[in-house]
Amino acid sequence: MKTRHITLPTGQPFMVPQGVQRLDSTSTRGWQVRYQGTKYFPDGTVGADKSLQNATKELLRRIATMPAPAGLKKVISPRKTTGLPVGISGPIVVNGSGTENPSASLSVLVPRFGKVNQVKRIHIGTPNTYTKARYKAALAKAIEVRTEALALYEAAATKAKRKEANVLKKELAAARQ
Repeated sequence: MKTRHITLPTGQPFMVPQGVQRLDSTSTRGWQVRYQGTKYFPDGTVGADKSLQNATKELLRRIATMPAPAGLKKVISPRKTTGLPVGISGPIVVNGSGTENPSASLSVLVPRFGKVNQVKRIHIGTPNTYTKARYKAALAKAIEVRTEALALYEAAATKAKRKEANVLKKELAAARQ
């Protein structure tokens, strides 16, 4: 997990994990966990060291129990006029190589964690075979492909985040000794 070095105005240095932010203002002094929501840990009577330890424990607890934030769009853009779900476009009409008959398909963006995204085409039909029923069947298939890809992406992102958290735990344990 990424960490960064922060030095407080008092000169006190800290190694802070990604997902924890320092809040310093005239009325606020403490650490804030920002992972699937926020939680504030004030320095108060315990001091900056102890509040950072508490914030880091909370961050590690959240990583261990919550899915990783995927960062993928979940809401349809207001500029999208087709009404299709996020990640699905079409129908797209293309001329196949070596044929004069065009064919229509839906385009599905398949996210892959840590890899280049793929675009899959779901065939609807040609001008002679295109029907509303075939369009609906292709749309159902496209939604299924996208849903499965999102589930795999989120599982891989969560696994990677938890692996990073385990490395951070070991680094923190080694630093305490």
